Amino acid sequence: MTKLVMTEEETMLADMARGYLDGAMPVSKLREMRDAGSTHDAATWKEMADMGWAGVLVPESAGGSGMGFAAANVIAHEMGKTLAVSPFLSSAVIAATALRQVSDARAQSALAKIASGEATYALAVDEGIKFNPESAQMDARGDGNGFRLNGKKQFVVDGAMADRLLVLARTSDGLTLFDIPADRAGIDREKSNMIDARDVARITFEDVEATGEDVLGAVDSAMDVLRPALQAGQAALAAEMAGLSAGAFAMTVEYLKERKQFGVEIGKFQALQHRAAHLWCEIEVTSSAILNAGRMLDEDPENAELAVSLAKARATETAILAVQEGLQMHGGIGMTDAFDMGFYMKRARVSAEWLGDYSYHAEKVANTRGF
Repeated sequence: MTKLVMTEEETMLADMARGYLDGAMPVSKLREMRDAGSTHDAATWKEMADMGWAGVLVPESAGGSGMGFAAANVIAHEMGKTLAVSPFLSSAVIAATALRQVSDARAQSALAKIASGEATYALAVDEGIKFNPESAQMDARGDGNGFRLNGKKQFVVDGAMADRLLVLARTSDGLTLFDIPADRAGIDREKSNMIDARDVARITFEDVEATGEDVLGAVDSAMDVLRPALQAGQAALAAEMAGLSAGAFAMTVEYLKERKQFGVEIGKFQALQHRAAHLWCEIEVTSSAILNAGRMLDEDPENAELAVSLAKARATETAILAVQEGLQMHGGIGMTDAFDMGFYMKRARVSAEWLGDYSYHAEKVANTRGF
């Protein structure tokens, strides 16, 4: 039976991550970066890499710590509490997991660069308004011993700053995943203004050359490599959203203790106590679902889809509830830009859509359970 409590090592990792992030990446840092028009802090990412976070899923043989998916979720959870901005999900989780599916020397070299913080990745999958990788239509037409890529990708998180791109395209008999440098001729990256102040891009590929060496995995078999990477990313994103919920909840509780009405702290009002208690329960149940997803990815990855989709669906619902309750219980101040709750609300809205929204994952859960 899966143990749905954190191990001693995971607790120590969480404490260490929280101590670092509270000092290096508090919510005020996100505000500062947004006001400066910045979406990436290279120095902070290097510090995270030096602590082993970038290599959390990279095997020790390639210079990583190989701590596993549950550990990656612990780090993502703590990042969510302070809304830390980094390429952790795109590079250390999604790209590293994809590269782990391939055993050649090139993949090992790429993993080593991720672990050291030398290389950052972005996942270029989405083409429509909803997440649906299997329907990708971007053209990868055969050209001699290679391919020519033509098409557009949108909602590419970390796409404006990444060194490399994992690109999903349609080849003659299926889908193929390419690992190519982001500055290759024919690639045009247009940075978008996201409401949560994170790096995201629309990317146009015009006659972009890709060789056989750029194929990650086998031609026409992209999902063999991409599916485990997506599940890892979805679980870590769910963990980040749970951290976001915990961060928003902590802010709300502090406000309930401080704000007075009719000379009484509003936290003593029974109606608000009931709402806060309900939210706390939702956060705890969601945290258990995320722990289960991490354990399944580590111990039984072939059967992890249900656990991952359940975690992402629950995390989405909980994060939306946490920011809605936070805004309402803060009253008018919660709607002002001067107050940090708005940052949590915006991140929750964006994260709800990335890598599949609630409906996408709820349908996965229903189908898996035979409903």
